[in-house]
Amino acid sequence: MDDNTNTPTDTQQLPTTIRAFNDAHAARDADAALDLLGPQAVISDVGESFSGEAALRRFISEAGTEFTYTDEITGVVRDGDTWVVSHHLEGDFPGGKADLDYRFALDGDRIAQLDIVLG
Repeated sequence: MDDNTNTPTDTQQLPTTIRAFNDAHAARDADAALDLLGPQAVISDVGESFSGEAALRRFISEAGTEFTYTDEITGVVRDGDTWVVSHHLEGDFPGGKADLDYRFALDGDRIAQLDIVLG
């Protein structure tokens, strides 16, 4: 069936940079993820901000590693210049379930800002 409509979870509608970052982040591949960030990129994870190569590398490599969890993309939307990728996590972290929105702002083909907020 040829269906040209985008479903809410269709990641193919995302810019290549964001898809590649999601893959690198899931694989904890800091080198690949860092290559997709702009020189002044900032990642904010539920209120804590990271900038500079060392802090960003540590965040990408270590965030959430103390827990075992599943991560399902539940939505993809464009909000002006921002792409929002919604994730549903379930695992052995406090509370056992979380819905997070990854809000990406691009500068050309690089990620300038990523805000991870409770959905």
